[in-house]
Amino acid sequence: MTYRISRRFFLTSAASFAALPACANAPDRSLRPEARGAGFHKKAVNGAEALVEKAELGGKVAFSVVDAQSGLVLEQREAQTGLPPASVAKALTACYALTVLGPGHHFVTRLIATGGVSGGVVQGDLVLAGGGDPTLDTDALAGLAARLKAAGVTGVKGRFLVWGGALPFVRGIDREQPDHVGYNPAVSGLNLNYNRVHFEWRKAGSGWNVTLDARSEKYRPDVRMARMEIVSRNVPIYTYKDAGGRDDWTVASGALGKGGARWLPVRKPELYAGEVFQTFAGAQGLRLPAPKLAQSLPDGAELARHESEPLRIVLRDMLKYSTNITAEAVGMTATIKRTGRPATLRASANEMNRWAKETLGMHDVALVDHSGLGDASRMTATDMTTALISAHRRMGIKAILKDIPMRDAKRKVIKDHPVKVHAKTGTLNFVSGLAGFIDATDGTEMAFAIFCADIPRRNKLTLAERERPDGAKGWNTRAKVLQQDLIDRWSVLYGS
Repeated sequence: MTYRISRRFFLTSAASFAALPACANAPDRSLRPEARGAGFHKKAVNGAEALVEKAELGGKVAFSVVDAQSGLVLEQREAQTGLPPASVAKALTACYALTVLGPGHHFVTRLIATGGVSGGVVQGDLVLAGGGDPTLDTDALAGLAARLKAAGVTGVKGRFLVWGGALPFVRGIDREQPDHVGYNPAVSGLNLNYNRVHFEWRKAGSGWNVTLDARSEKYRPDVRMARMEIVSRNVPIYTYKDAGGRDDWTVASGALGKGGARWLPVRKPELYAGEVFQTFAGAQGLRLPAPKLAQSLPDGAELARHESEPLRIVLRDMLKYSTNITAEAVGMTATIKRTGRPATLRASANEMNRWAKETLGMHDVALVDHSGLGDASRMTATDMTTALISAHRRMGIKAILKDIPMRDAKRKVIKDHPVKVHAKTGTLNFVSGLAGFIDATDGTEMAFAIFCADIPRRNKLTLAERERPDGAKGWNTRAKVLQQDLIDRWSVLYGS
C-alpha cells in the first residue's frame, strides 16, 4: 500500500527534528522496522464476511471448511442452510454408485437373437438390448455391428427390436428446462451419445443446408428420427413436438445467421440408437428393417456385446465433464440393485438420500435427482463436508474429483500453485457450488463446501430465459471469484 505525504506534514516534521538538542540521547530501541512476527500474514487476510460482501451476489452464501483428518470445523457460514447444490450433487451420486455397484461394474449392451441362428440367419427377432450404459456412443455401435458380422450373421427373418427397459424411462431430467437444451435429455436403459443429436446449419443462397447426425470421433451417420424445419420467425427460437416415432423440431430463421451447430436433446433414445445401429449393420452387409420398441426383454441367445469402461472411470469422467445423463443412469442403476426398480427418477433420488443418511452421516440432504439439474434439491454445507470426509475414508472419492486450478485476480490460471484443490463444481442460473478438498502448503488437508444461490432471482426467470438469462454470466463469475477468495483465505489461515 502506498501512502502520500503532504508538503505541510514534511515541513512541520523537519522543524520538530531541528528543535531537538544536538546532545539528545540515543533511542532505547533501534529505528529499523520491527519484524512483523510469524503470524502477521494470517492477520492480513481478508475476513470471510468482507469477501462475501465484495461478491455482491445477493441471496444466500453458505460454506463450511473442516480439517479432513480431525473433523474439526475451522470456519462456517450459514452451514445449516439448505441450498441447491447444482452439479455438486454428482459427487454424492458417485459415492452412491461406487458403494452399491462397485468400482469394477460394467454396463453391458447386447445383441440378442430369438429363435436361434441357422445358416447365418436369425430365425426370429434381432434385439438391441441396452443395459443402462450412459456412455454408449456411435463408435461402440459400429463395433457391435462388426462383431455381429464376425459371428457369421447374414440375415434376420423377424423384426429388429430395441429395448431400453433396464432403467425407467425419463422424458427429461428436469421439467423446468427449455425443450432444446442438450443437457436435459431423456434417460433410458438404451442411450446413445448422451442422448443428443448434432444439429448443424450452413447458409446456402437464400436458405440454409441443415443436417442432423449422430456424430462421434470416427463417424457422422445421418438420422431420420429427428427432423428440423426452418420457419420464418424470430421467436421462439426452437419448438419441439412429439411426432410418435420421431422428434420434430422447428427453428426460427431469424436466429440462424450464416451458420452454426449445437447439440439437441433426444426424446426417443431407443429408436435413435436403433436407427444408428441399422446404418452400421447395413454397412456390414446386413439389411435390417426399421427398429421397433420391445415392451419387454425377449429371451434369446447373445450374439455380441459391448461393455463400458469400469464404473470408476465412468464416474471420473462424469465428475470432470459433469454429464447429467451419466449421473441419472448410474444413480437409478444403483437404486435398482439396492432396493429394486424405482417408479420415478425422484423416487430413486429419495432412496439415495436415505442411503446418504445411513452411510455417510448426512442429516438434511433432499435431492430430487442424481445430477443436481433440478433446482428443488437442497443440501447443507455441513452435510456435504461430512459426506466428503466419510467418502474419502471409505472409497477414496478425492482421487476421482476434478483438479480445480487456482487463479489470479484476472481469473488467469496460476501454474504450479502450491495449494491443490480437488472438487466438484456446480452451476445453474444464479446458483453456484464448489465442494471438495484443499491440500495446503504445510500438508493440511481440508474438506470444504461452498453454496451460493439467489433463489428469488432464479424463480423470476421465465422458461424461455432459462438458457442464458441477463446477468447470469456476471453473477456466476463473481461467485467463482468468491470461491477462490475463500480457498485462498483458508489456505493461509489453516494451512501455512
